[in-house]
Amino acid sequence: MKKVLVIGAGPAGITAAFELLKQSDKYDVTVLEENDAIGGISRTVQHNGNRMDIGGHRFFSKDDEVVKWWNDLMPLQGKPSFDDILTGREVELNPTGPNPETEDAVMLKRRRVSRIYYKHKFFDYPVKMNINTILNMGVFTTAQAGFSYLWSIARKLPETSLENFYINRFGRKLYSMFFEGYTEKLWGRHPRDISADWGAQRVKGLSIVAIIKDIFGKLIPHKRKHIETSLIEEFSYPKFGPGQLWETAAEKIEEAGGKIIKKAKVTNFEVKDGKIIAVTYTHNGKNITENADIVISSMPLKDLIAGIQDAPKDIAQIAAGLPYRDFVTVGLLLKKLNMENKTKLKTLNNIVPDCWIYVQDTGVKLGRIQIFNNWSPYLVAKPEENIWIGLEYFCKEGDKYWNMSDEEWQNFGINELVKMKVISKAEDVADSHVERVKKAYPAYFDTYKDIDKLIDYLKGFANLYCVGRNGQHRYNNMDHSMATSFAAVNHILGKTTDKDAIWEINTEKEYHESKEK
Repeated sequence: MKKVLVIGAGPAGITAAFELLKQSDKYDVTVLEENDAIGGISRTVQHNGNRMDIGGHRFFSKDDEVVKWWNDLMPLQGKPSFDDILTGREVELNPTGPNPETEDAVMLKRRRVSRIYYKHKFFDYPVKMNINTILNMGVFTTAQAGFSYLWSIARKLPETSLENFYINRFGRKLYSMFFEGYTEKLWGRHPRDISADWGAQRVKGLSIVAIIKDIFGKLIPHKRKHIETSLIEEFSYPKFGPGQLWETAAEKIEEAGGKIIKKAKVTNFEVKDGKIIAVTYTHNGKNITENADIVISSMPLKDLIAGIQDAPKDIAQIAAGLPYRDFVTVGLLLKKLNMENKTKLKTLNNIVPDCWIYVQDTGVKLGRIQIFNNWSPYLVAKPEENIWIGLEYFCKEGDKYWNMSDEEWQNFGINELVKMKVISKAEDVADSHVERVKKAYPAYFDTYKDIDKLIDYLKGFANLYCVGRNGQHRYNNMDHSMATSFAAVNHILGKTTDKDAIWEINTEKEYHESKEK
């Protein structure tokens, strides 16, 4: 049997191991995971009976193979969920699907609601030129935004930066209101200093024109050809959060004979004749070296190259300079929010229906608010009584924010919510929990401009497959990460001879989560 080492137990690593074992009995598969949890940034964290989705993960894809993979593991609900029952909300049901009230291996059908919080007002996300936006901005600002957009059409800027990318699609006024400050919060850099590649991968196809088309498409359903990701209205979601799906897949891997070793930090690669022949990792205080016929890596490119001792100097410099954005989520358990549900959407206790609230105001560091009740009522121990939210902050490992204690983070988050008038006082918080995530977001500046040289070097290893978000230093969604693993497995099994296809996923010009209707 050929020995396969899979580095990382996030979506890409778990998918690769699962598919190899499912499709062939000729491979001895071991997954090496640095942390003690399955799912990577897509894991679910438990705290006092409440669960946190780290980063928020909508299960929606135009890739039918990915959707089938999800649904085979966790079928769509066949009966109403807890909040569906209490609110009388009607959702799409699978006639043969499980009952989420009595079974756990089930996907829920959830409603996508995300809005922008800007100057103490809510705007639709993405921005829509409707009556709500006009009333919130005022007639004068709306007119400014309109003329600014028309000017951007007449005078296109060269897309040499993320700033120009956004201005070309939304106009300078809307850019300054809704993109500039938030982008700087997210990346710690001004959009003028970030490559347009990030926008090309994350919001390609989304613009004022796409929004207008979507609005008219709803009025004329039969003419609606496709829908952009950021405009989707429903998505699937595991009962207990995204980590539940990856934990379920991990169990299947072990049942099929695969091994998963947690707290195994990969540190070194032995190279011979253009192949990686052995991998060294630390586990329980010991250095362990395992031979390998095939290596599938979803570890950060910076760490991968650092472990290859004979990597050329210029390649090592590019890898060492690759930037990342790290991430902190502050979970807060509340009795109430000072936010009135003015929508027509029914929710438990009539809380606002948002999954995410994007905080565009630059007066606070807070980037997003997750309302876990709206992702799934089963993430909350007592959803009929409590509101469980996550405050999302972007920082850099080692900076003053990353190094704040849990207590400091909790107080910081609470103070910002009070400042924003989202809660009235600190006493409204009944419980809290802090989670830190390293290298959550691969960034598109500094030595990223030379990443093609790094990729060409990695392609030179005949038995190395780089998959996933950090494995390719590409801001992939879950479905893209899975697709890179599908492609890797297909090449390993000889179903395709095109190894470069692994690197071509999520590079198409069409928006990556638009889907034919």
